Amino acid sequence: MVREPILKPVPLNELHPTQITVGMREVAAKRRHWRARKSDNAAGFLGEHMVPVVLGPQNQHYLIDRHHLARALFDEGVKQVLTTTVSDLSRLDRDAFWLVLDYRGWLHPFDDKGRRCGYSNIPEVIKDLTDDPFRSLAGELRRAGGFAKDSTPFSEFLWADFLRRRLGKATVDAHFDHTIKEALRLARSREADYLPGWCGPVDD
Repeated sequence: MVREPILKPVPLNELHPTQITVGMREVAAKRRHWRARKSDNAAGFLGEHMVPVVLGPQNQHYLIDRHHLARALFDEGVKQVLTTTVSDLSRLDRDAFWLVLDYRGWLHPFDDKGRRCGYSNIPEVIKDLTDDPFRSLAGELRRAGGFAKDSTPFSEFLWADFLRRRLGKATVDAHFDHTIKEALRLARSREADYLPGWCGPVDD
């Protein structure tokens, strides 16, 4: 028997992130998309974009995907979203809970410089997620055909870190559109062939 997912509305300000950063350009794009859909069918949009969560200590909801969407909706004044619970880990203590999330690839404790941080550095609430411009660059690179969408957890953050090591932040901030061309060149090079979704040249 196929079971339908159980959907639960949860206030956005009660969702706990499992990463430190988002790409704010990505967030801005999702805000524009929301505004375009809002006038037509806001409830339908939210119903199509439920967010996956894990239940943690004290039955708190931890967002394990769609951080950009959640932040965009929060910034747009949306009060709650529909969630689907992927796993109930509420019986674990806090230390064990973070270790399990990390082990299962549901956690990305890296800051805007690509440095791994302690679990305590992960913000408590969506509004405190910080900007990583290289995550925005990676998202734009994928849309430009630089790499394929992949199921590897946090794959776009892996691409962001690849780009961070080769491009200057000041250049990305000041000349984002121009930087896409260089990012495309890098993405199609053999330097990037270990990354998920790589679609560079193939030798005959």
